[in-house]
Amino acid sequence: MKETELKKEIIEYGRLCGIKNFTPGVSGNISARLDDKILITSSGSANGYLTEKDFSVIDYGGNVVSGHPKASSEKLLHIEFYKKRQDVNYIIHVHAPYLSTFASAGIALDEPIMAENVFYFGQIPLAEYGLPSSKDLVEKTAQYFDEYNAVLMANHGFIVGDKTIKDAYLKLELAEAYAQVVINTKILGGAKLLTENQVKEINALKG
Repeated sequence: MKETELKKEIIEYGRLCGIKNFTPGVSGNISARLDDKILITSSGSANGYLTEKDFSVIDYGGNVVSGHPKASSEKLLHIEFYKKRQDVNYIIHVHAPYLSTFASAGIALDEPIMAENVFYFGQIPLAEYGLPSSKDLVEKTAQYFDEYNAVLMANHGFIVGDKTIKDAYLKLELAEAYAQVVINTKILGGAKLLTENQVKEINALKG
């Protein structure tokens, strides 16, 4: 896909993230593979209000080769995700309120509560805290990318990658709703967990 087309996709799904309050204010970042490079939102841009000027093209060394001179400060995290997962073409990193609540409480979304989330995620693990934009953050988060498409980042937010931007966005939407449901079950006294056999039956549906 051409750079202009990728920008249009990211602008549209960034707008949807803004409408759903998944990316409040100037927070988070979105990227896409662009041939042997990466198209990523620029530092200081707001995902919900992106324009075609809010993008940088970087190489896998993190160097800006065109576009906005200052790429997202989380560019190294995106680079590592793409390096580890050849099946991932788009990455969305946001500070969605319910997911960020779990990240800030230091609680992974790893209990089998809803069938859909078992099917699509298995678990959503929690990466240990690392200073935003640091190599420490990259190392602590990237260890989960081999096995998981979605990861909570302690005291920070949430990152998800997938083959298409629609798939990545829908997983974000599903995960945020799931986090809200889990909080609601705690208000009601706790969720009734799916059994090990029920989890196996759900996973068998993947074929």
